Amino acid sequence: MRAFGFALLDRVPKDDPDFAELIGLAAGQARTMTMRLGDEIVTLAQVAPAGRPYPDAVPGDDPLFQHFAIVVSDMAAAYAALRAIGGWTPISMDGPQTLPPSSGGVTAYKFRDPEGHPLELLGFPAGAVPAHWANQAGHPCRGIDHSAISVANTERSVAFYTGLGLRRVATSLNSGIEQERLDGVASPVVEVTALAPAAQSTPHVELLCYRGHFARNQSPVQSFAHANDVAATQLVFNVASVAGCDALVASYGLLSRPVTSLAGSVRVLRDPDGHFIRLEAPEGRTC
Repeated sequence: MRAFGFALLDRVPKDDPDFAELIGLAAGQARTMTMRLGDEIVTLAQVAPAGRPYPDAVPGDDPLFQHFAIVVSDMAAAYAALRAIGGWTPISMDGPQTLPPSSGGVTAYKFRDPEGHPLELLGFPAGAVPAHWANQAGHPCRGIDHSAISVANTERSVAFYTGLGLRRVATSLNSGIEQERLDGVASPVVEVTALAPAAQSTPHVELLCYRGHFARNQSPVQSFAHANDVAATQLVFNVASVAGCDALVASYGLLSRPVTSLAGSVRVLRDPDGHFIRLEAPEGRTC
């Protein structure tokens, strides 16, 4: 938090019994804390009984891999602020890497937080900063651009996320020495697909599909992260219409009973590669 300028929305962690019920922890407990960076919000959850710690050195081509990217206006300043904070470990080699124009021309750096979650610093080239970020000022870290997840089959995942109402907005095929140094993966060839809601481009989801022969998990629902594991990150979507929700539940399986609060109805399921998806319907709607 100190390295990136997050603001605490909850000054102290708060008990959240709905969260424990939602992820299927019988008689479990959860404490959550919510933080904001720019316009984006991240909620941290500590659950009991605790699950497994984050596995060591999960590579980018593993289906467990998921990170979110923090947009920076000054990569050198942001990287220096990160290096002044202890406890994290690098993923990228030789510091921030500038990708070629065919891969977007961005400068990026990947690392793991003290508990093992992958994160990324992301800087756009001069003259190509998206409007959402160009109008922001202040701290070198502006907000969260996207969450990227490793997938085994791009089109299968595109079908799932378009069912949620997202649309494909960009695709690139990234390779080369800069990508290798950024990802810490030998000789990567990675298909990157950006999916965004119709009304906005940020934040969005990026699918990372590494081509080649990798030891990918073939049964993610059985051996992927358990709901109380440290690696059990959730992508959260507000469901404006329930039309596609029932179809998703029928196709991919509901992992939690619906939990209804004053805010509305919430459910959790998994995408085709086992990543947790949280659907939130406003008050008066049901999934």
